[in-house]
Amino acid sequence: MKRKNPIAVNLYLALAYRFLIIMELYTLCRIAFYAFNHTLFQHITLPKYLYILWGGLKFDVSALIYINAIFIFLHLLPIPFKYNEGYQRFCKWLFIISNSIGILANFADFAYYKYTLKRTTATVFSQFGNEQNKFKLLVDFLSDYWYLIILYAAFIWFFIRLYDKITIKKESRLKWPAYLIQTVVMAAVAVLCIVGVRGGWGSETRPITLSNAGEFVDTPDQMSLVLNTPFCIFRTLKSSRLKPVNYYDEQILNSIYNPIHQPADTAAFKKLNVVFLIIESLGKEHIGGLNKDLMDGKYKGYTPFIDSLIPQGYTFTHTYANGRKSIDALPSIISGIPSIREPFVLSVYSGNKTTSIAKLLGDEGYETAFFHGAPNGSMGFSSYTNLAGIKHYYGLNEYGKTSDFDGTWGIWDDPFMQYMAKTMNTLKQPFFSAFFSVSSHHPFKLPEKYVGKFPKGPLPVQELLGYTDMALRNFFKTAETMPWYKNTLFVLCADHATVSYFPEYQTTPGYFSIPILLYYPGGNLKGKTDKIMQQIDIMPTVLNYLNYDKPYFALGFDAFNKNPDNFAVNNNDGTFSFYQGDYLLINDGKINLSLYNLKTDRLTKNNLLDKEPLVTAKMEKYLKAFIQQYNNRMIENKLTVK
Repeated sequence: MKRKNPIAVNLYLALAYRFLIIMELYTLCRIAFYAFNHTLFQHITLPKYLYILWGGLKFDVSALIYINAIFIFLHLLPIPFKYNEGYQRFCKWLFIISNSIGILANFADFAYYKYTLKRTTATVFSQFGNEQNKFKLLVDFLSDYWYLIILYAAFIWFFIRLYDKITIKKESRLKWPAYLIQTVVMAAVAVLCIVGVRGGWGSETRPITLSNAGEFVDTPDQMSLVLNTPFCIFRTLKSSRLKPVNYYDEQILNSIYNPIHQPADTAAFKKLNVVFLIIESLGKEHIGGLNKDLMDGKYKGYTPFIDSLIPQGYTFTHTYANGRKSIDALPSIISGIPSIREPFVLSVYSGNKTTSIAKLLGDEGYETAFFHGAPNGSMGFSSYTNLAGIKHYYGLNEYGKTSDFDGTWGIWDDPFMQYMAKTMNTLKQPFFSAFFSVSSHHPFKLPEKYVGKFPKGPLPVQELLGYTDMALRNFFKTAETMPWYKNTLFVLCADHATVSYFPEYQTTPGYFSIPILLYYPGGNLKGKTDKIMQQIDIMPTVLNYLNYDKPYFALGFDAFNKNPDNFAVNNNDGTFSFYQGDYLLINDGKINLSLYNLKTDRLTKNNLLDKEPLVTAKMEKYLKAFIQQYNNRMIENKLTVK
């Protein structure tokens, strides 16, 4: 049969058609990936799988723009000779070769996934970097999966045939207005490509990464069905790769520091409601009730309601965030997993099997919910909370009233917290819910009716914290009228600290100092203890307070435990800040850099590294144990109790 001549079309239609071709082929790759590995993915219904396919399109667009950026650029350049046959032949083979490599990466995971249970990432290059028999490994792999070679060849043949179905219509001699139009089109397509690579166009949208696949699945392992392999490689090229360490044998390691928590006693499990209130940028510095020594005792701070809550609750002298970004906070607070070197949810380990306080309580019959007034998908929170086992997500979409939108981040805290209180009243008890505020964030804009109502401090965020403090007051005023209020344990903390004014907070510990307050209106949980507590301690502290009766994994400590060897840790640019007792040890991951006594040297001016060798040795022992547990468990995917 005589081969049909290709259809001549406009250059821009041809570009769109060819991009759609490769999009369709990537969807076929996703289906084939599932077909080859379907026994590893249980209980996926047809509607769920269709939703996974839909979610995968976002990641395909991002990967394919990376792969085809040069091809797209060559087609959009406002130059006359781009219609020439030789130019288009070069573009054709650039498109086919580059995309064939991307398809090959997907095909490799058809077979390789069953060994790793993860899509291949950039770590594959270092994983086999020291192998001396790479060629033999490749030959063995290809001989074992010869049928994939045949399928791949057929796939590429089909790809080329589809490409050749059309050709670009040669334009007659163009005049300068045509080149002006082409320049405008080029700029517009460039904007669309940026949007496609980022995964959205809202100001709140971060470039999508592996963890965003969690939005479309029920469990972390299903994320591989949403992702494609080229995307995973691109997104992890610059990711930090942890190295296994073996400072101690297993028995000694667990005797020093063991993240598997065992039930403390046989006391009955108290099924209290649990509500986490996570306040944006609420550094400890801004709370007068936690800084009675500042300004000779005259400092009032900017949060009068939180100040009034402190005597009625339980807090700690030294309380720290485990990160400096909002994206670090949720895994720390809800899953007991800190971000080390890079945010956990952006790391190559974000697909590891994890647990969370929401998941553990959900298994005990708790209803679970998360409230964040930003557009759904902002910060990747909807993806993370879904993976963390939180069943209900309430964001801007669910709130519905766009008139309360602040124009940048989300719904103003005050109306959204009222919405949250009333919505929680519809949840079946016991319930777990978490709230993440949005208003105390740059550009520090107040609702018009509240302009001038709150004290202005030397930092712009302080006026907004006054507004959010009022929103908290109004929330508790509404909550007090609810039948669940007296049976609820509230935990108030910040996502991270922010800019600081006082010298006491312009230090390494000051940069991470946040409030952590537990408040139980129906009980007698009151007081303050001279002890360290961090975000990753919240999960085990709450679970142990409830007398949770099963073992679980969390990298933090029960803050009510009287063991004095607990510690806090945060990591910024690869350097560890390690807090234990009265001391802070700074370590670059290999060597100790400095040691400070925070009790006598709050401004961290006096380095005691050479003067306190016993303290340094003890802290280094615990830091090494933490690094070993963290690195090895991340690498080996051991973040749960078997």
